[in-house]
Amino acid sequence: MTVIDIPAGSLFGVGNLPYGVFSTADASPRVGVRVGDSVVDLSVALGDPVFALPILNSFMAQGRARWIEVRQQVADLVTRDIADAAVHPIDAVTMHLPVGVADYVDFYASEHHATNLGRLFRPGTPPLMPNWKHLPVGYHGRSSTVVVSGTDIVRPCGQRKSPERDAPDFGPTRRLDIEAEMGFIVGVPSTMGESVSPDQFAEHVFGAVVVNDWSARDIQSWEYVPLGPFLGKSFATSISPWVVPMLALEAARVDTPVQDPKPLPYLRGEQRWGLDIDMAVEWNGHVVSRPPYAQMYWSPAQMLAHITINGAAASTGDLFASGTVSGPAVDQRGAFIEMSWGGAEPIAVGDESRTFLEDGDEILISATAPGADGARIGFGEVRGRILPATQALR
Repeated sequence: MTVIDIPAGSLFGVGNLPYGVFSTADASPRVGVRVGDSVVDLSVALGDPVFALPILNSFMAQGRARWIEVRQQVADLVTRDIADAAVHPIDAVTMHLPVGVADYVDFYASEHHATNLGRLFRPGTPPLMPNWKHLPVGYHGRSSTVVVSGTDIVRPCGQRKSPERDAPDFGPTRRLDIEAEMGFIVGVPSTMGESVSPDQFAEHVFGAVVVNDWSARDIQSWEYVPLGPFLGKSFATSISPWVVPMLALEAARVDTPVQDPKPLPYLRGEQRWGLDIDMAVEWNGHVVSRPPYAQMYWSPAQMLAHITINGAAASTGDLFASGTVSGPAVDQRGAFIEMSWGGAEPIAVGDESRTFLEDGDEILISATAPGADGARIGFGEVRGRILPATQALR
């Protein structure tokens, strides 16, 4: 039997208990929970076949009452002896994409980010579009290119048009960027033709992950009018392997910034779903930004309400992301296009300087939040390294 050691100050204590999908050298992917520096195999520890599956979807679909029940079972379990076969050191497992991503929507919920990009893309005009403070602006992404942390990112190719040229050319992006975001995963689906109110959010959304929505800014700027992001975004979106349950984030719930004008009734709720999450962006091992999620104008509950208000169904495994998390200071911006002000102001990365990503660069985004009893909980990290454009794409 094993007693799990939880180091003092661990971001993965009993107040967290995030879910992930892992494999070992002798067994295929299945569901586990991280506790300290160990992974508990729930298919062994709880003996439930739903946890022997290679994705979380079937468990997530069982609903909030089941989520609460299992969370309590795991919390009780990890404070006493556990069968040796159920416990694995974190450095002895391989992590996999935790969910089968059914659909992917990305929002644009930071007023600071939207204002900065408005000034960069539309100088001399109001930075926010007229609709921005009336609804959470978003676009549909490509679920098939959502990948787990640690997956290398091949530099994408596409059409680019420099301001000094009369026509576009084709080739690898020269302005490869990141977007530090938080993502939310639907557990319980909704029915087509019905909507999910902000106060029903906790009944449908299982947990949260860290997201890096990689962006090719030169491809994006040429293609995005009039229908929005397409090839500049769809080549890759990375997520962290650990899904932190919304049940673990009760102490992190805060009010959103004041929303003025007052949102329409379908975007209002009695419950507060702003989240006090601190993020950190590392570029080649150097922290260059600390975006504050608490300053996001639109909450995830309002995002889900907007997704479904026209009758669109939410499905188990749907991922919707916040859009870039940015604060008012330069070192709180969650995208390099903002930090470098469109490439005009290079960013110090250790002893080097950068504006956009170069081949071989590695990005790591992490996040923490307040947990129960004054502890902090961690989301782990989402990491990706840039590979050169392949010959097939040139």
